[in-house]
Amino acid sequence: MPGYFRPTKEWDLLLVADGNLIATLEFKSQVGPSFGNNFNNRTEEALGSATDLWTAHREGAFKDSLRPWLGYFILVEDTKRSQSPVSVREPHFRVFPEFQNASYVKRYELFCQRLVREGLYNAACLLTSPADGGARGEFAEPCAEIGVAPFVASLAGHVTAYSKLREQRQ
Repeated sequence: MPGYFRPTKEWDLLLVADGNLIATLEFKSQVGPSFGNNFNNRTEEALGSATDLWTAHREGAFKDSLRPWLGYFILVEDTKRSQSPVSVREPHFRVFPEFQNASYVKRYELFCQRLVREGLYNAACLLTSPADGGARGEFAEPCAEIGVAPFVASLAGHVTAYSKLREQRQ
């Protein structure tokens, strides 16, 4: 896909109909042991990708597409390390209180909620799963607001709206 700040970005899943970009999804996972560094990389990547996509859309990179739906889906390994409180360094300024002693799973929860609340993504989904349980379909939703059902409902609603508009144009 064309970008604005970079030539292209390879999204994990695209939905294109009649030459129009309908939806774009990013799927990520996080396993230990280096949760801290990887969390920061994941947040920077997601923020940059959304900014790049929305700016490219504004500048007409996707034909005359209506505003596409953008989703972020992340699976985090459920381990003692990902669920344990993590301290933060505050050498110059205080961090927001919700990050004080928040586990990496909690940090991902806050991150996903904020991606949606700030309008960078239409929906986000956070799941956790133990390394030995994922293949058996074991998972948890740490927060219902960013669970599977709202994610799928948001995408389905967008696709349905596009279908209705498409019918009206024909």
